[in-house]
Amino acid sequence: MKENKYSEEFMDRLSSLIEKQKAEEMLEVIQDLHPADIAELVDDLDTDEAVFLLSQLDAESSADVLVELDSDQRKELLEQMSNEDIAKRLEQMDADDAVDVIQELDKEDQEDVIQHIDDVEQAGDIVDLMQYDEDTAGGYMSTEMIVVNENMSMQDCIKAMREQAEEMDEIYNIYVVDDDHRLRGIFPLKTTITNPTAPNIKQVMEPDPLAVKTDTPIEDVALDFEKYDLVSMAVVDSIGRLVGVITVDDVIDMVREQSERDYQLASGIAGDVETDDSVWTQVKARIPWLFIGLVGGIANAMILDGGDSTLLQVLPGMALFIPLIGGTGGNVGTQSSAIVVQGLANGSLTLAHAGKHLIKEFGVAMLNALIISSLLFAYAWCFPPDNDPTKAQVTSMAVTISLFSVILFASLFGSLVPIVLEKLKLDPAVATGPFVTVTNDIVGMAIYMAVSTWLIHTFTTLVI
Repeated sequence: MKENKYSEEFMDRLSSLIEKQKAEEMLEVIQDLHPADIAELVDDLDTDEAVFLLSQLDAESSADVLVELDSDQRKELLEQMSNEDIAKRLEQMDADDAVDVIQELDKEDQEDVIQHIDDVEQAGDIVDLMQYDEDTAGGYMSTEMIVVNENMSMQDCIKAMREQAEEMDEIYNIYVVDDDHRLRGIFPLKTTITNPTAPNIKQVMEPDPLAVKTDTPIEDVALDFEKYDLVSMAVVDSIGRLVGVITVDDVIDMVREQSERDYQLASGIAGDVETDDSVWTQVKARIPWLFIGLVGGIANAMILDGGDSTLLQVLPGMALFIPLIGGTGGNVGTQSSAIVVQGLANGSLTLAHAGKHLIKEFGVAMLNALIISSLLFAYAWCFPPDNDPTKAQVTSMAVTISLFSVILFASLFGSLVPIVLEKLKLDPAVATGPFVTVTNDIVGMAIYMAVSTWLIHTFTTLVI
């Protein structure tokens, strides 16, 4: 939740007016505020106060505020409203925003709300949009757009634009279709000024515009917006008929939500939580990865306990480097996976080129491992971990070899995991979280113990 930019005195006054149900004075206080600012205020009010505030706004203003609210807060308020009141507000929204709101309701309530919408065309648009998966272009598109036929004259086109524009808040492009409603081109508003006497639209339109199909993943749509610097993009069905448009504000909202989810996954949070969520909600989101971390810690303890019984007795200096081995492996794995996840997200890395990236990552890992392990060896040589020279040398060799091996493994494992997850249609961001860290801890400890045991048995004079 965003920090409220309004003073404590302002909030106290607003709460006081709501408590006393002085609606007119309350409306005077907030009348000049943008719907997004009112939504920010609603976040800081309790549910009853928020419901009263919304009830005093006209249908259009309260609809704008509902659109700006975060999902959890909106759902809580909708539960306090009648289906008739919800329907009145949905009539004032763009169809895509109305779908976002109505999807917060149970299926039975959704059907009842739609039946209470008086605007049949609006209700139909909502029903049509609800059939699309929410993570596709169809789920994000709006059906509010200006459409003209390619055979229209400029005069008829301008007349059609005027009629359709009355119901729209923003206009980015005019979309040109043929008699079968297939997308043929776009018609920038500038063209009406530069070519006012064109005999028909077909001659001055921009043909073959960029478009996406309704089932295109929204992440791919966002990449196209970034690549081509778009502000809007047409959405077509499987045979090329124009069905909607996606605008840049919808893409920005998606990118922000995706970034928040990825950050939480990378931090070991298994659900979408906010700072104002209940204690139990936050516990449920955090506990799964904490449990996995616990299992990983127990596995490390079992590796230590299951190793050579004389290992730490013979080389007590080994224990000093256990945190270093585990921590370095986790850090290296997180770095490698983060680069791959970023590449998959922005399109700079594809599954087709995964092999090339793994080869490059192996080269980077070799160089990193050589530098870091050499520095560690120099440290252990200058500051022996044991008073016995032979034991100090064996410990130094064990730590150096282990660290070199762990960096190699962690780099390749951290790169491979998100690639595999992407192949399996799972969120690669999971790979940047505790999963890679815990796995590298366990493998790193196993490598450390194995190398140390081998060196001890090689130098048989150390065995007690």
